[in-house]
Amino acid sequence: MTVPASTPLTNFVTYTPPNSTQTRVGHLDLEDSKITPLSHPSGTPLANLYEVISAGRNAQFIPTSKFQSPLELSSVTLLPPISGRDVLAVGKNYAEHAKEFNSSGFDSSDKADQPTHPVIFTKRATSIVACGSEIFPHTGWTETLDYEGEIGVILGKEGFGIPESEAWDYVWGFTIINDVTAREKQRDHKQFFLGKSADTFCPMGPIAVPITSLPDYQSLRITTSVNNELRQDSNLSELIFSIPTLISTISSSQTIQPGDVIATGTPAGVGIGHTPPAYLKPGDVVQVSVSNLGTLTNKIGTPSKRPPPVLQQSPAPPKNFTQLTTLRNGKQVYVERYGDQNSFNIIIFIHGLGLNTTFYHPLLSPALLKYNIILYDLEGHGQTPTTASSSTSIPTYVDDLENLMSSLPLPPVSRISLVAHSLGCLIALTYASKYPLQNLILLGPAPTPLQQSSAEVFLKRADQVRAEGMLPLTEAIISLAMSQKTHTANPLAVTLGRSILRGNDVEGYAKCCTAYARFTGEGINWERLRVSGEKVVIAGGEDKSAPLNIIRKTAGRIQARLVVLEEVGHWLVMEDLKGVERVVEEVFR
Repeated sequence: MTVPASTPLTNFVTYTPPNSTQTRVGHLDLEDSKITPLSHPSGTPLANLYEVISAGRNAQFIPTSKFQSPLELSSVTLLPPISGRDVLAVGKNYAEHAKEFNSSGFDSSDKADQPTHPVIFTKRATSIVACGSEIFPHTGWTETLDYEGEIGVILGKEGFGIPESEAWDYVWGFTIINDVTAREKQRDHKQFFLGKSADTFCPMGPIAVPITSLPDYQSLRITTSVNNELRQDSNLSELIFSIPTLISTISSSQTIQPGDVIATGTPAGVGIGHTPPAYLKPGDVVQVSVSNLGTLTNKIGTPSKRPPPVLQQSPAPPKNFTQLTTLRNGKQVYVERYGDQNSFNIIIFIHGLGLNTTFYHPLLSPALLKYNIILYDLEGHGQTPTTASSSTSIPTYVDDLENLMSSLPLPPVSRISLVAHSLGCLIALTYASKYPLQNLILLGPAPTPLQQSSAEVFLKRADQVRAEGMLPLTEAIISLAMSQKTHTANPLAVTLGRSILRGNDVEGYAKCCTAYARFTGEGINWERLRVSGEKVVIAGGEDKSAPLNIIRKTAGRIQARLVVLEEVGHWLVMEDLKGVERVVEEVFR
């Protein structure tokens, strides 16, 4: 089953897939309880709602895979739509609730039935839990556990001093919140924070929906029931202080940020509004429903079952940053320079799918180091980063190479040569169709265009690596990439290949698989490459990825000299360094 293209994929749900610890965002069909995993147009899976919000409330996202059926909601671990920050909350913002709270004996903040200014407080980020999670009753700490069904507003832009007339422009969308409260703590401490911030006291979800998908967003209906008994029933239009007023008030002295959540207040009908008060007890089920946002359902747990520990984030940086070269197009690329950097004779080495600059290091003999040598990692490979919003293709890799040439301090009149491997050959051929080159050496050029069945192999590989990581794929790729002789007699080459593959960034590898699968060869002028010197194709006699019969056609098509290295697979430099070195030094003698 696949979601029809016309279906708006805007019921954003955050979850972890079965047998995974990765956080993902999908579209939840509220009718059949199935999740369609979503990705950026680049193919990168959505990891959290902050990514969705940063793309704008009109952003379009795509199903992660055309080969994957929607997930059953019951098969995933549901998470709050958004978390990590304190929730901005509003007290006494419905007239009837303000009155019932004021007369309950638990309101120590004011003596008037209705506030003259918005009552703003926060709920700790550590109190946020998902739909379906149990609410810990904190027995012994509170005996007055109460519910408050609320509509949560999710902000989409940074702002300060926002006038009410512009406030709706800062709203990304909406979600559902249960502002669980320990009433006596609220009363005794004469403020709201402690009684509303206990662990599990902020259930949120199940989904978040952008304002653009909610035509009735100013009059959303909210109901709350306990054990199927209706307790609250109201409408967002009945707020004392409107959403624009709340945004203007909060931003009058502090900056709001994309992803901030405002719990807008609860209507009448909470537990303390009953006579006698109807406090929550273990086993009770609270359901908060909002039109077009689904139902937030949570059960009150038992005192003996402690809530799970709050996830800790390490203060250490998530990765080591390296010195990167910033290109004119704004991207950052990892570059290595060797040899005589004042030489006009420049050789640029371009690696292939799943590899990095390390692939070429053994080839840098003293004979080559008299040239101006440039090695760089493709986007998402080695130490060159990629971003979730960045779509890659062979043309974008070529664009990066063009920008690299204009961004590096190179001699004004240079003679450029390219040495490329596998998918890197497609980049080199496209570049050589546009710009003059001195020499061109292609190592095991990747076949293009791929037949549909072969293209689907790479598209499915992209799906697999995103789901499972590089490790499960590594041995299969190694087996395919190297010859039988290499596997038997050259364990060092096999180990190096395995190490490079395992170190791949999952997204960079997956994007590159997709880029290769979708490349049609457009942009390559096969018969008229702008190469004034030598054109050489080096092939492995046992290359399964770029079979010899196809490489012969490629060499003939571009009128290149063909050199075949016997008993060698696809990773030629690792498998027969001397053979490759001999040919390269013949060209650059």
